[in-house]
Amino acid sequence: MTIPNIGNALYRLTSTARYSLFDQGELAQLTYGAFDVAANNVTSSESEVLEISFPVGYLPDKTPILSTRKYKKDELLGRYQHLAFQQLPINSLLQLVTTIEALLGDVVRTVVTRYPKKLGAKRTISLQFVLEAKTLEDIHLRATDSLLNDLFYKSPSEFAEELNSLLSIKLLACPAFHKYIEIKATRDVLIHNRGVTNDTYLRKAGSHARAKADSPLPVDITYFLESYESSLQLTEWLEKELHEHWHSSEFEDFKNRPAQTPAPSPEPVMSLPPSVEVEPFSAEFKQELK
Repeated sequence: MTIPNIGNALYRLTSTARYSLFDQGELAQLTYGAFDVAANNVTSSESEVLEISFPVGYLPDKTPILSTRKYKKDELLGRYQHLAFQQLPINSLLQLVTTIEALLGDVVRTVVTRYPKKLGAKRTISLQFVLEAKTLEDIHLRATDSLLNDLFYKSPSEFAEELNSLLSIKLLACPAFHKYIEIKATRDVLIHNRGVTNDTYLRKAGSHARAKADSPLPVDITYFLESYESSLQLTEWLEKELHEHWHSSEFEDFKNRPAQTPAPSPEPVMSLPPSVEVEPFSAEFKQELK
């Protein structure tokens, strides 16, 4: 198997991450539209009380244990409002951070694996693993895993400084990365502090902080879309920066393709049939939720 040059390998990582972000944006819109359809069905129902069944457990024979709950129309619409305007942007935001974290880790892994000397002379691994390793590459991979583990325990700012030391990539020079630092700090608050702002968030987010200490940190559709755009900008910036260091012929082909030719996706992405259109929540639904 022919191994691509490192420039093309790095371009494929950024390209895949970009399409993963596109995919996340599409799935968020489809979900948003699905809530609209469901809510319109509730609104148009002649019954004022609706029964909804949902699983509350799973039997050993793989049969779901269902529970049925009766909802009044306004109560059920309120649940859809919560899903569409609160839960959807939160879950989508978590996916954005996961995509960017994976991209940064893959970039480091790719470069360090290709140039093991970047690990430095002070990196250590256990003697037992060295003795059990079958190839020198196994040792390089274990040392790289150790490096990545150390890096991801650092704050985004510290990670950026380490990346500059390792790869001469100045993430802190990218405006979108500073926004990403706040996005990741928001993710941490959602997971570790029930969505309530704390001192750790304020320290990490700095001037991008969006709330005072001990107050709920808002995550709505607008914030998700802003975060989505910042994540795309960060990916595009990193793509160009990596190309400056490790030339990619595939990136050159991407830039020079005819304007009317869509960029090929390295991974299959979800798409709608031409006849299907998904619109944002209807004005009637939004009025119903007020």
